[in-house]
Amino acid sequence: MKSCILLCGGKSRRMGQDKGSMRIHKKPMIIHILESLNNEIDELVIVLNSSKRIKQYKRLITQKDYNYKIYFAIDEIEDKGPLVGIMTGLKNIHSDYALVLPCDSPYIESEFIYTMFDTLEILNETKDEEINAVIPYHLGPRDAETIKKAEPLHSIYNKKFIPIIEEYINKDVLRVRVIMRNHKCYYIPIDNHLINEINFRNYNRPTDIDKD
Repeated sequence: MKSCILLCGGKSRRMGQDKGSMRIHKKPMIIHILESLNNEIDELVIVLNSSKRIKQYKRLITQKDYNYKIYFAIDEIEDKGPLVGIMTGLKNIHSDYALVLPCDSPYIESEFIYTMFDTLEILNETKDEEINAVIPYHLGPRDAETIKKAEPLHSIYNKKFIPIIEEYINKDVLRVRVIMRNHKCYYIPIDNHLINEINFRNYNRPTDIDKD
C-alpha cells in the first residue's frame, strides 16, 4: 500500500488566505495535487488544523474523482508547525511509510510521486538497514550542503518516526530538519531528469502568484 500525507494545517499568514483552496489556473491548489496522485497511491490523509476547515475542504473535494481513499485528520497539537502535521498524518496511515507533501506546491508531477516510491522500494530491497526517510535535495557544489538544500516537506517518512517526533515536540524542538540531522536518511538528487525542480515550486505570498 502507498500512502500520502498532505499538509494543509498552516495559517497562511504571508498569503493572507487559505492556500490549499486558493485558485491557481482556475482550480484550487489542492486539486492540482490530488489529480497528480491518481494512479500513484492507495490512500491520502489530508491534515488540517480545525474541523471547520475539514468541512471547507470536503466541499472542494469529490471522492469519486480520485481512485484512492481520502481521509481527513486534525493536527494533534495546535500551532506547532509541519512536524505535528507529519506526526498526525503518520498516525492515520495504514502502511509503513508515507510521502509527505505541502498543499502549496500545485505542480507536483505524477512522475515525482512514482520516483519517490520506486526509490523507497529499491532501497528496501537492497539495503540491509531499514530506511528511515527518503528526502530529495537540490544539487550543489558541496555534499556538506545536502541537508541545507533538502526538501523535507516533499519526502517519504517511516511510520516508526512517530515516537521520535513526539519526543522532539515534547521538548519544543519543532524543526523537521532535526530529524534529518539526527537520524540516518537517504537523499535523492533533484536532477531535472528523474525529479524536476518544478515539483518544489510553491506559493507563500501574493507576489508569488503575480509571477506565474
